[in-house]
Amino acid sequence: MSMKRQVILTPNRIDETALVAVRTMTGGMGAAVYFSGVVRGSEAGESIRAIEYEAFEEMVRRQFELIFSEIERKWPIESVRLVHRVGVVPVNEASLWVEVIAPHRGEAFNACQHLIDEMKRVVPIWKKPLS
Repeated sequence: MSMKRQVILTPNRIDETALVAVRTMTGGMGAAVYFSGVVRGSEAGESIRAIEYEAFEEMVRRQFELIFSEIERKWPIESVRLVHRVGVVPVNEASLWVEVIAPHRGEAFNACQHLIDEMKRVVPIWKKPLS
């Protein structure tokens, strides 16, 4: 069975409770790792009120597919869901939400860390701090 994958790019606020409520996993899975990336009040030592995110959607989806395929080869992950905001995201709101479902926590944590590291390295999502 292949790993389930979902990428959502949205200008809307991320509703973590709703996302968790629709989670699905089979009986062999024992770990659901969630990560929420929240906009901080400063960027490069300067106070900000928000970050504006811009994405080249077609390439974003392609890069995530490549990262997901790599994850699927490395770990026994059942599913990955990722939501990234586009547009203006105020301080203290989530710009990123990730869920990784796996048989064990180590695999889930490692895959989640890898996904975020690779996302920051190769996925064309640009951020502009707003004062």
